[in-house]
Amino acid sequence: MKRSSQTDLSTSHRLISDMFKWPDTPEEWEPYRLSHEQIAHYNQYGYVAGIKMLEEWQVDQLNEELAQITDPAHPGNGLFYQFASNESTDPNTVLFHALGAWRITTGFHDILWNPAFVMAASQLLGDRAVRFWHDQLFCKPARHGGVVAWHQDYSYWTRTSPLQHLTCWTALDNATKENGCLYYVPYSQHWGLLDKPELAGDMEGLMDYLTPEQKVQFKPVPIELRKGYASFHHPLMVHGSFANTSERSRRAFVLNVFADGTRSNTDGELLPHTPPIPKGAKMEGPFYPLLFDPLSIGTVPTYPSSPNPSRSSR
Repeated sequence: MKRSSQTDLSTSHRLISDMFKWPDTPEEWEPYRLSHEQIAHYNQYGYVAGIKMLEEWQVDQLNEELAQITDPAHPGNGLFYQFASNESTDPNTVLFHALGAWRITTGFHDILWNPAFVMAASQLLGDRAVRFWHDQLFCKPARHGGVVAWHQDYSYWTRTSPLQHLTCWTALDNATKENGCLYYVPYSQHWGLLDKPELAGDMEGLMDYLTPEQKVQFKPVPIELRKGYASFHHPLMVHGSFANTSERSRRAFVLNVFADGTRSNTDGELLPHTPPIPKGAKMEGPFYPLLFDPLSIGTVPTYPSSPNPSRSSR
């Protein structure tokens, strides 16, 4: 990976723009809370969908930033942990996939501290403090967008433990069955940890690892989302997305988090080109910032002050 000529935003563990307003009181946090029904749906089925994350102007800003950083010549390219202009194993399709955008642009940095995101994540983790793991970008161009094969996220994350993780998938285009939306297999979070297939390879590769009973239970449901809306899923939820053969792109970003207290499960590299954390040591430090602690609500201060006192949610 080439060295970046741009400032690394991972040194800032707070909002750095006016994209969001951090709530200051318990009352200001209330609109961001998931309902009891939404939490119950997650606990039963392994996912919850249709959660509003972004206003249209915020989606537009992120798509503008995305258009810039998908260029391999962008000066911040060296800050990506991984960057694949095309990760698809099918030469006739394209799947852009990259990790580390939060280090490069203000919008993709500040979505980590989106109040709607951190509150929902904390609730779904059992009202625990939330720490950042890593982000992802997934882009499927119109007409020839590639698949994301059936998989479980935690099968790629066993270098951290215990299993107390969570994934949030947010649409930057309207995501439909036609352009390759996400599919979930309800109840599959109870199947235990399965062997991992190649992420952008054979869509059905996971089937080789399923029992006859699991194959009978394998009934995916499409998660169609309007742009700016998100779904959250359990780290053992089997999910994937089919090819995009429509006339519309399908862009999305993913935020992966874990409950504070998660530990390294390896002495090796946790994310490319970052310092290792010894096996058994707590996951923390500049690349794994604490995003939100529900115990901080109502305390003073609840959040570091912004360098821009005029920030607002518009």
